[in-house]
Amino acid sequence: MPGWPAPKLQTTTENVELILPDGEPVPVAIQRHRQARRFKLSVDERGARLTLPAYGSLQQALDFLHAHRGWLARHWHDVQAAHAPALCIGQTRQLPLRGEQLGLHWQPGRITRLQQQGDALCFEVRGLEALQGQYSTPAIRRALRDFYEAHARADVARWLPRYRDGLPKAPARIQFKRTRSRWGSLSWNGNLALDLALILARPSAFEYVLVHELCHLIHHNHSPAFWHEVEQRFPAWRDERDYLRREGLALKARIQQLLG
Repeated sequence: MPGWPAPKLQTTTENVELILPDGEPVPVAIQRHRQARRFKLSVDERGARLTLPAYGSLQQALDFLHAHRGWLARHWHDVQAAHAPALCIGQTRQLPLRGEQLGLHWQPGRITRLQQQGDALCFEVRGLEALQGQYSTPAIRRALRDFYEAHARADVARWLPRYRDGLPKAPARIQFKRTRSRWGSLSWNGNLALDLALILARPSAFEYVLVHELCHLIHHNHSPAFWHEVEQRFPAWRDERDYLRREGLALKARIQQLLG
C-alpha cells in the first residue's frame, strides 16, 4: 500500500562453477547484496566472489563472469601461486620480508619471539622440542605478527620525516591491519591505517602507499590536485601502483596464510 516501507532485501548467495580458458574449473560464490549498485568480481584466499545488486539475475551474473574469464584466470592463478606451505615449526626455512625471502632457523628459547640477525631470521620458541613438526601455534603467530608490525613501524618512522613538509598536520595515529582490498585508508579524524601485508612487498611500494595516504591529509579525494601532490612527492608512483596490482593478491594471501 502507498506509504508502507519497502521490505528489506536480504543478502543471498549462490554457488556456480566457471571453466577458465585453460579448462580449470573455478567455484564462484554469487552474492546478491541489497546495498550493491554494480557487479563486482573479486578473488582472494577465500576464493572467487561476484557481488551483484539484489535484483540482478543469475543469467546476468553468468554473462558477466564469462565476459571476465581472462581477468579471473590471471588473479585466480596469482592467489593459487601464493599458497606456499604453511609455517611448520622447526621445518620452515624461509620467511618473506620486504620483497625478499630470508633464511630462517629455529632454536629453543625462554620466550617465543622472532628476530632478524643480519640477512637471516631466528625463531626462538619456548618448548621447541615438543612442537617440532607442528603447524603454527597462537604464540608463534603472535610473535610473527609482532615482528612484522615492528618492522613496518620502523619503515614508516624512517620515511615519514621526508614527507611531513607541506602537510596540514601529521597523522593522528598509525595502525596496521590486514585488509581484503585496500592498502591504506585515512579516517576523517586523521587516523591512518595501513595493510600489514605491505611489509612483505618491496619497500618502494610500501613507501608509495604511505605517501598516497599522507596526501589525503591535503585532498580527501582522488582529484587531479590530489595526484599532483602524490607526483610531487613520489614521481615513480605509477610503477609501484602497477607492482601492487600485479603482486597484491599474492601478498595478501601470504600474510593471511602465515598469520591465520
